[in-house]
Amino acid sequence: MPYDLYTHCGIDEARVGSTYFEAVSPLSDGSGNPPDGWGNPTQRGTMTLKPGGKAVFTDDAGHEVRFRARPGASTFKRICA
Repeated sequence: MPYDLYTHCGIDEARVGSTYFEAVSPLSDGSGNPPDGWGNPTQRGTMTLKPGGKAVFTDDAGHEVRFRARPGASTFKRICA
């Protein structure tokens, strides 16, 4: 499905519907921003849901981020300002 991934404070979490996901390998520039080559505050791409509570974000720039569901989560782990 088309997806705008929130990247403003790095790539760490995503929400699809009512399911909250966390990145298997979070990405940042070391200062809480997205790495070079990523849009800010979002990156447009595609989120593909996989069996077992997994999801994969990809985009036309060649980025790929794997996510796993956080069972029982009802909000993000941290709120980015």
